[in-house]
Formats: sequence, C-alpha cells, structure tokens
Amino acid sequence: MAAEHAAAAPSPAARAMTSIGIAIALGFAGWLASLVPAVAGGAAPGAAWPWLPAIGAALAFRIDGLSLLFALLISVIGAIVLLYAHRYLRGHPHAARLQLFLTLFMLSMLGLVLADDALLLFVFWELTTVTSYLLIGFDSESAKARRAALQAMLVTGSGGLALLVGLLVVASVTGTLRISEWLAAGSIAGHAAYTAAFALVALGAFTKSAQFPFHFWLPAAMAAPTPVSAYLHSATMVKAGVYLLMRMHPVLGGGEPWFWTLTVVGSATALWASVLALRQTDLKLALAYTTVTALGFLVLFLGGEVDLAITASVTFLIVHAFYKSALFLVVGIVDHATGTREAQRLGGLARAMPTTAAAAALAALSMAGFPPLLGFIGKELKYEAALAIVSRPLALATLLVIANALTFAVAAVVAFRPFWRGEPETPRAPHEAPRRMLVGPLLLAAAGFAFGVYPELVGHYLVEPAVAAIRVTPVAVDLKLWHGINVPLAMSVATALLGLAFYAGHEWLRTLLGRGLAVLPITGDRVFDAALDALKRVAAFQTRILQGGSLRRYLFTTWLVVPLAIGSVLLLRGGLAWPATVSPIPAYAWPIVLLVAAGSFAPIVTTSRLASIAALGIVGAGVSLLYLIFGAPDLAMTQLLVETLTVVIVAVVLLRLPRFSGRDHPGQAGRVRDAVLAIAAGATVSALLLAVLASPLDPTLADWFAANALPAGFGRNVVNVVIVDFRALDTLGEITVVAVAASAAWALLKLRPGASARGDGA
Repeated sequence: MAAEHAAAAPSPAARAMTSIGIAIALGFAGWLASLVPAVAGGAAPGAAWPWLPAIGAALAFRIDGLSLLFALLISVIGAIVLLYAHRYLRGHPHAARLQLFLTLFMLSMLGLVLADDALLLFVFWELTTVTSYLLIGFDSESAKARRAALQAMLVTGSGGLALLVGLLVVASVTGTLRISEWLAAGSIAGHAAYTAAFALVALGAFTKSAQFPFHFWLPAAMAAPTPVSAYLHSATMVKAGVYLLMRMHPVLGGGEPWFWTLTVVGSATALWASVLALRQTDLKLALAYTTVTALGFLVLFLGGEVDLAITASVTFLIVHAFYKSALFLVVGIVDHATGTREAQRLGGLARAMPTTAAAAALAALSMAGFPPLLGFIGKELKYEAALAIVSRPLALATLLVIANALTFAVAAVVAFRPFWRGEPETPRAPHEAPRRMLVGPLLLAAAGFAFGVYPELVGHYLVEPAVAAIRVTPVAVDLKLWHGINVPLAMSVATALLGLAFYAGHEWLRTLLGRGLAVLPITGDRVFDAALDALKRVAAFQTRILQGGSLRRYLFTTWLVVPLAIGSVLLLRGGLAWPATVSPIPAYAWPIVLLVAAGSFAPIVTTSRLASIAALGIVGAGVSLLYLIFGAPDLAMTQLLVETLTVVIVAVVLLRLPRFSGRDHPGQAGRVRDAVLAIAAGATVSALLLAVLASPLDPTLADWFAANALPAGFGRNVVNVVIVDFRALDTLGEITVVAVAASAAWALLKLRPGASARGDGA
C-alpha cells in the first residue's frame, strides 16, 4: 500500500499531523524521563480533579514505577512509529488521517496506564478499542481490513464490558474507585466476591492481550499498515491486558484462581502460538504469532507470587517491546523495498540492504536470546523464574524451552533467511530504505544491545520501580549478563540447539503443521464467524417476527411484554398485595365506572374503526369525570383535551385509510386474542398499582419538591415547577417526541396515491 505512493510528496496535512504527533510523543517522553530518578527513589506523583463526585469518581492520574515504564515505552516508540509512518505512507491520500489515529491511540494508551480511577481507566480502555478499530480498518476499501477491525473491536469490546463489571465489583468491596487505595488495601482474595471480580477482570485482560482462546483476533489485525502493527504489538494495545494484570496483582493476586488461571492460560497461549508462528510464510504474520507467544509468557509469570517471576515478566516486557517493534519496522522496510513479505520469495537482501540487515540481525538475536543482548538476560530470568515456581517447575521449564526454541526458529526465518540465504525472487529490485524509515529499527535494536551490555541502567531505573509497584513493597532487582554456569544457562544452550533444529527442518515442520491444523474441527476464527452468523440469523428472525410491517403486530408484541415481564415478576416474587385501607367508591361514581367499562368493551365487538375510537373517547371522558370527582381538576382538563383532540385527529385519519382486508383483518379469533391480551395487560397494571398503594408512602421526594418549588423554581404550582424546571429535559424530550410524531403524521397525510413512485410526493 505504501509503495504505490512512495514517489509522491507528503501532503501539508500529513506533515502537520506528523509534527504534532511527534511533538506530543517527545514531550511526554521528556517529561516522563525527568521523573525517572524520583520514581526510582519511591515517589509516586499524581493529580486529581473532581469528575463525578456523587459516586466518588475523579479525573485522577498517578505515576508509579509500573505506569512510568509503560508510559515511556508508549511515548518513545510512539514517536519512532510516527516518524516511520510519515515516510512509509508518503503520498498516501489518507496519510494525515493515519497519523491522527496513531496520535489519538497513543494518548488513549497513556491515559489508560496513568489513570488512578477505575472508571477513568475503563474510559481510556474503550478509547483504545475504538482507535484500534480505526487503525486496523484504515484501508477501508479492503474487506479483509474491515473484517479484522470488526473482529478486534467485538472481541476486545466484549471483554471491556466484563472488565467494567469487574472493576465495579472491586470498587464495591473496597468502597472506593481510586486504584491507589485498592493497592494500599491489599488483596481481596478472602472476600465472597473475589471469584466473580477476578473472572471478570481476567476476561477483560485476556481478550485485550489475545490470550487463548481469544488469540485469533491479533494475527487477523495484521491487515493494518505495518507502522500500526509495530505499535500495537510492541508497546500499546496488546500490552494493555498485561498492564491490567500487573496493576491488579496486589488486589486480585494471592488466590488459587489467580495462580492456576494465569499459569494455565499463559502456558497454553505461549506454546500454541509458537507452533502456529513457525507455520507462517508471511513475515508479518509470523511476527504476529510470536507476539501472542510473548504475551503468553508475560501472563504466565504474573501468575507466580515470587519476586523473581514478576521481575522476569517486567524485564521481558521491555525486551519484547524493543525487538518486536524493530522487527516489524524491518519487515515493513522489506515489503516497501521488494513488494512482498513472503519468506519463500526473499533471499540475499543483505547485499542491497546492509543497514536494514544489521538492524534485523540485532533485533532477531535479542528475540532468540543471544548474549550480550537484553533478550539473553530476559530469557535467563524466565528460566530462573520457571524453576522458582515450585508447583510444576520441570513441566514449566520444558514448555518454556520448546516455546523459546520455536521462537528462535521464527527469528531465523524472519531475519536470517531473507537477508543471508538464496537469491531474491521479488516483484521489485531490492533497495535500501530511506533514512527516516531506518532510524526507528536501528535505535530500537541498538537499545536492546546497549541495555544488554549495561543492564543495571534498565534494572535500577525501570525494572526495579515497576516490580516494586506490582508487589507494593521495595524489591531489589539485580540484572546481570553473566550468572555463571548454571541450570538456566544449560536451558539456554538447549534452546539454541533445539531452535537450530527447528529452523533446519522448518519447511518440513510447516507442511506437517499445515496438514495437522487443517483437520482441526474448530478454530477461534471459525467460532467467531459462526457466532457472528448466528447473531445475524437471530436478528433476522426477530426482525421478521417483530418488524413484519404490521402495526397490529407491533402493538400486540409491545403489550404482550407487560403481562409476561411485569406480571410474571409480581407472581413469582410475591408482589401481589392489597392496600390495607381502600376508600369505597361513591354511589354517584358508579354510573361513570360502568360507562368506562362499556366504552372499553365496545371496541371488542364492533367492526367499525370510527365506532371504536368514539368508544375509547367515552372512556377518556369518563376518566376525566373521575379525576374531577376525586379532586384533580387540572388532570381532568388535560385528559379531556387530549381525548377530544385524539378522537378528532384519529377520525380525520380514519377517513383516509382503506378498509380492513386480507391479512390485515383481525377476524373473530383475532378479536378474542386481542381482548385477552388487553384484559391481561389491564389486570397487570391494576395489580401493580394495588401493590404500590399497599406499600408505605415515602414522602421524601414530594416534601423536597414542595419545599424547593418556590425558592428554586420560582413557582407556587408544584406540579408545573416539576415539569418545567426539575424535569425540564424530560419535558423537552416528550415535546420532541410529540413534534416528530406530528411531523411524520403530517407527511403521511400529505401522501397521494402513486406519489412515492413518481418522486413528486411531499
């Protein structure tokens, strides 16, 4: 997509949006970097402004070691990706829009990791869902991109709804929405609501961070432009679920559900995704599956309660951010320069693209876990942590070696084979990338090397404060490149040997895996498609039943809900009640009551529309008289006016309507059915009113209205003040509905036969 516009100059709008986005990213990065010494020393600056004081919500932000680490990765890699995207999409007609979406996405992620209020965190969580939908579906003309964007939004959005409920459950247990106060209060593992809270929060995190069985949306999101993929996979959206689990570790950790769920789900995700990664021939898709593998590792170690497991998770978070963003940008350069990402068509690119090859080599060596890169330290920590988790150390260590070996092989497929083996068979002759596209991968790959040589820098200033924030207690972190000859080193050697074997036989393994996966009865992608198709079928069925075009059916369905929903609740929950005292109906009111009853019965037996509306007009007039008898003249006047106007207007409309015929005619059976429904609905409403009258009257609201009508609403008529002032928006809504209905009725009355067909009807 980018190559089609490579020769065109960037538009002024694209340049402006790039400059604004990079300025924002670098501004945040510089400000956050200035806070590193203080946060490393134990400080946690924050600020809060009132938002929804009635429920205790605030626009609260806080920077501790964990939020600082994530915010730095988001802002620094965000600036690199924005610069890269400017050149990658040079001349694209919608390049400015992509830069805008990337900037909004970056700000949403920053808000998410810095938020200290549960509702505010959820708002930013959903903003990342919306902005990622826009980014993944950037190529709106591509059906694949539209489907991937919809899939990502539905999967992560559904998890977001579960997360909201989970956060509210935690808030109800702790009595506050402030996350820092949750951390100070400690784990709620002993509370009765713990299981529900953990399950809901975990569901939100698993969907966002593509844990099994929700992993399928992330590879599909590769339909997005490469800069978007690099950003989503390295530092932003897919890490949001990991951030949530890290943040909630002090609150929800410590229980058996936490340990077993995160360990099992993380292990299954890592192993399954590493197998699928080796099967891919598209370099970008192979990297996508290794991202899922890395996310599985991160979740797996968060399940452990030992400090070493948390340290391994935080360190690998940084390792993965560096090498994965660099490799995605390298793959974008390869695609930009050659016109393909297929591994089988790429080879010998190092001669034409030496700088790109160097960046790819450094990043891939870190991904494979070679010294002296930071990836080696991260891998050693993972092995040490696996051995420290005492439940199943051997099984866990074996799983890690296999998954890391498969990742090793994928790193070779992505960064060794395209540059150092064979000859290219590409649509275009390979050439080196422009400087603006090379800056990002070179810086990120060099960072992995520099922090590997000097690990104490990242260990003291970034890893240690983040681990301390997760554990809510100071934790000493000592990152070293060399720990001597020990079991983790032996596991690293075994990983390299096994990885070389996997790479040597990756063509055969790819064929074997393809055959095996083809016979799987279900996959996550198929389940999603089946669920979406089922939803569409249910919607179509409901539309046929409920929206068939018959007004009679609409009314019947609407009123059927009254006895079924309200009546069943009254019966099942023991809501039927009779008031303790009932005033007798005066003798002079009985004729009016009988008149109302007769008017209600008349529409059942008559076949005339005009007679039916006249009979219902009698009902309204009788009710007006009852209002008047029982001391409500204002209601009586309103009722009488409404009934009179209704009869007149409906009578005029009836003169323009055709007679009942065919399927529209109710028939005798239809009349009986409608009568039964009307009686059931009336009986339900009557029972509900009797139950209300049987309950003790709470005059609090009425007393408040009476006390505040004059001083607050400047009126002595309490009813009018309530309608005009205290319920002004409600009244405005009612007026709007009536006005819209009147406009629609007027438009229908002005229609003439054949007008719509000719196009000249009003």
